[in-house]
Amino acid sequence: MKRRAYQLKQRAEGAEETRRRLVQATFELHAEQGIAATTMKHIAERARVSIGTVYHHFPTLDQTVQACGEMVMATYPPPGEEIFAGAVTLRDRALRLARALFAHQDQVLLERVRPDRHLVPIVEKFVSADEAHRVELVRAALAPFRVDRDLIRVIAALLDIAVYRNLQRAGLSLDQAAAAMADVIHARVTHKG
Repeated sequence: MKRRAYQLKQRAEGAEETRRRLVQATFELHAEQGIAATTMKHIAERARVSIGTVYHHFPTLDQTVQACGEMVMATYPPPGEEIFAGAVTLRDRALRLARALFAHQDQVLLERVRPDRHLVPIVEKFVSADEAHRVELVRAALAPFRVDRDLIRVIAALLDIAVYRNLQRAGLSLDQAAAAMADVIHARVTHKG
């Protein structure tokens, strides 16, 4: 009986390793060519398994996208309100906000995923969740300063990965981009009139 239990454990570990390789292959392909262009055949080739193995673990392409999204969120969790601990001033809270959001969006390759949001319905779910999270984090950052809902949405839009990429192209590092955005946020929130 012990031998059978050992064999089952080995088989389960092997299956989990295969699943992990499939998800990693999916992530790499999404980063390289986008989600809509990634097929089950591509995933099988990248993971060096048969296409039947891919279908055994993920019966649909949406399930590969879901598993990849879950892996990304577990590996690179989005920043939470804890980033504001001890930050009292508007400038400090805005700086922490911009740095955390830019760093997170950079890690999850959001700009590579976004173009497929209307082609692959499950991607819309991930992108919408990211956008909603960004708005909520901006709201939390600015809550002590009584900022109206419209300005919160504008600031959330300014903290988008596309803006960060433009700042990088202008030669700014992560810290410089975050500082520039913190200055913009501070100026707009404190502007009267």
